[in-house]
Amino acid sequence: MALLFDPTELARYGGLTLVARRVVEGFLSGIHRSPFKGFSVEFAEHRQYYPGDEIRHIDWKLWAKTDRYYIKEYEEETNLKAFLVVDASGSMKYRGKQKLSKFEYAQQVAASMAYLMLHQLDAVGLITHDTKVNQVSPAKTSSKHLLMLLRTLEATKPGGETALAPVWHELAGHYLKRRGMVIILSDCFDDAETLGRALQHLRYKNHEVLLFHILAPEEVDFPFQNPTKFRNLERGEHEITTDARRLREEYLKNFEQYRQKLRRRCDDLRVDYVMLRTDEPVDRALGVYLARRTLR
Repeated sequence: MALLFDPTELARYGGLTLVARRVVEGFLSGIHRSPFKGFSVEFAEHRQYYPGDEIRHIDWKLWAKTDRYYIKEYEEETNLKAFLVVDASGSMKYRGKQKLSKFEYAQQVAASMAYLMLHQLDAVGLITHDTKVNQVSPAKTSSKHLLMLLRTLEATKPGGETALAPVWHELAGHYLKRRGMVIILSDCFDDAETLGRALQHLRYKNHEVLLFHILAPEEVDFPFQNPTKFRNLERGEHEITTDARRLREEYLKNFEQYRQKLRRRCDDLRVDYVMLRTDEPVDRALGVYLARRTLR
């Protein structure tokens, strides 16, 4: 397959690499500290030397000034290991009147997050799924790994039915064994309580979990006024024509109840819940979340 981008010559190529660079570099230029911990060892403070302490940690410059032995203590930050979990089920194909489908929006968010974390020397992997796990790319930190991740994202085509909760349980039980960060990108077309139990399974395994709930504006606002034909994108033969205007009030009530239930469940589990609408520019929507995260 021909590559759609070259990370060494970004100005000459489009695709996800350029999108990711624009989003991340624009965000990083506006903050003083990145939102995720990368590998570094930062000096924290001095403390008095006690017998048994390793002499290699003695601050000899301070000894020369004070004639006392002090130990330099450090704050260690180890490599973060993160997995991007991208829902590639049929419902993610929905585009509506937007430039990007939900899946294409998820691609851009995932690419931006991968670029950001690899920029900070964190290890990033990728998992795509519909009713089953389709693709697993192990977490690595090399710059070449970004090319492979983005090529995998661009080659993935959404299709098939949704079975989110069972797949997330499978990830928690079999694929994501080392504690790390799990970043889920999905339209969350499943029962909120069932999804909550799957998220709880991931938290039980001590993962930090971010849930990006990706929705088209039509799913949030339900603007349809006339008799409308709705087609199931996961089972193309399933269609129904109905008076959308009569359904609107009930739909909006049920949708908001579902979304709030999912959000409360995330709050209870200390899972970051972020709703992203596909009519919002990726850099703006993601930047708002990341900037808020740096302040915590």
